Amino acid sequence: MITVKTEKELELMREPCKILRDTLLHLESKVRVGMTTKELDKIAHDYIVSYGAKPSFLGLYGFPGSICISIDDEVVHGIPSDRVIKDNEIVSVDVGVYLNGYHGDAARSFCMGNISPEKQRLVKVTEECFFKGIEGIYVGSTIGDIGSRIQAHAEANGYSVVREMVGHGIGRKVHEDPSVPNYGKAGTGVRIRKGMTLAIEPMINMGRHEINLNGWSCKTRDGLPSAHYENTVAFTDDGLEILTL
Repeated sequence: MITVKTEKELELMREPCKILRDTLLHLESKVRVGMTTKELDKIAHDYIVSYGAKPSFLGLYGFPGSICISIDDEVVHGIPSDRVIKDNEIVSVDVGVYLNGYHGDAARSFCMGNISPEKQRLVKVTEECFFKGIEGIYVGSTIGDIGSRIQAHAEANGYSVVREMVGHGIGRKVHEDPSVPNYGKAGTGVRIRKGMTLAIEPMINMGRHEINLNGWSCKTRDGLPSAHYENTVAFTDDGLEILTL
């Protein structure tokens, strides 16, 4: 069931989303070559709880970390561990924050050390895919309009779009209806209404779109890198508002 939020509910959602925005900026300033993903997870956890909020993902469906940290060919859902972050790696962090009974969800991909131009370009285009996806989207547009824009930009740059993992509605639960695929046909799918809140999250592969799923592990089948960029957005009388920027 799709939930639409009142202005009062949107105001409550803005608070965890602001903390989430600042958490991502904090992680960007702290992540470095040589640290473990578990260390980065603790930094995120401590920062979130210092604001009286909770990490949305900790314990969600049994997930053991506070944030997801996925490296290179890991698409999403990477579990924090003793894995050491290395030079020339893409480190994607997916973060959720819970406060006031509502969640925010956003992700960024960071380029570590002496990153190759090819990986830099993938990260850049993945971020562009998000903004292309929301370009010209308003109340009355369809979910397919978003996915088709994301897919077109990714494929125009020689990349592919992950099919199995998609964006989603968000609010009192981390994952709500509707699903928001990063591919599709314009003019199809659920029509966007005022008060809808969505987590739009392009997951773009350097190579083919196929992935392998094994428990939490989600990796590209061809072993080539993937990047991830996500924001929580709301649709209001004033148009589309990005809550996590």
